[in-house]
Amino acid sequence: QVQLVESGGGLVQPGGSLRLSCAASGFTFSRYPMSWYRQAPGKERELVATITTAGGTTNSANSVKGRFTISRDNAKNTLYLQMNSLKPDDTAVYYCHAKRSWYDYWGQGTQVTVSS
Repeated sequence: QVQLVESGGGLVQPGGSLRLSCAASGFTFSRYPMSWYRQAPGKERELVATITTAGGTTNSANSVKGRFTISRDNAKNTLYLQMNSLKPDDTAVYYCHAKRSWYDYWGQGTQVTVSS
């Protein structure tokens, strides 16, 4: 059974940091490019960052570039998103995503709220 379980979300003040984790099981994690998406209330889901299978190449949305860092530990089957200098506009549910060919998996999401 494929599972992607996000954790690490919560309430943080503007300028603060959070580290999200996504624990993967039920598939060969190291063979899948991985991504983080987010969805704010009333908005469409948007791509935040991506990482290749070995972690050698990453990309991030312009809105988070220089503040968020995606990484992975294939030995632990875990994806991470380090989020620094958080802004209220970063408030959203954050999802991890695995896709390879026609295989497409989503986690249940973790809420991040940036507010004073």
